[in-house]
Amino acid sequence: MNSQTERLTLTGGAGAIEALRDAPGLEAGRSPRGVAVIAHPHPLFGGTMDNKVVQTLARAFVQCGYTAVRFNFRGVGASAGTHDAGRGEFEDMLAVVRQVAPQGPIALAGFSFGAFVASHALATLWGEERVQKVVLVGTAASRFEVAAVPAEAHERTLVVHGEADDTVPLASVMDWARPQILPVTVVPGGGHFFHGQLPLLKSLVVRHLTSQ
Repeated sequence: MNSQTERLTLTGGAGAIEALRDAPGLEAGRSPRGVAVIAHPHPLFGGTMDNKVVQTLARAFVQCGYTAVRFNFRGVGASAGTHDAGRGEFEDMLAVVRQVAPQGPIALAGFSFGAFVASHALATLWGEERVQKVVLVGTAASRFEVAAVPAEAHERTLVVHGEADDTVPLASVMDWARPQILPVTVVPGGGHFFHGQLPLLKSLVVRHLTSQ
């Protein structure tokens, strides 16, 4: 993402996990607000940690004082293993969290398939009382069993979806959110990849991260 981006090799259930870490520029004496772990879209459809939406999420977190870590799921890039339909990928995300943020505040984010994985990571990690913020973009609710967001986490969670998303219909996300009474921020005319609207997406995330 920039010249300060640090390449990491972490360890998961399938072997090596390739990751990138970006630290915020902070005034002397200040420490990051926490560590944000960001999951990418579907590996079998070209999804990687270099996806533009994933990079946009990382930039938003860094701007708001978080250390941002994005990683390649198993079988992608230099990450070992093969695609595991979400099960192994969920294990990958937990492994990344445990290694880059073994303690202290964390944030969880994901795009598309990554939002599905992040939802299950949230369900598992919420009880540790470390999750400060959650961002789910283009949540793949039409294709996967997305976990419900804990009721206590609703105020800390931003769900963003494009009105004109033809990969994951908005209606499927509303069907997932409705029983939870979980608000969904809809970007008018927005597609799945938010072409031409990434600055708007970033501003929505920044607004969420800076809200109390």
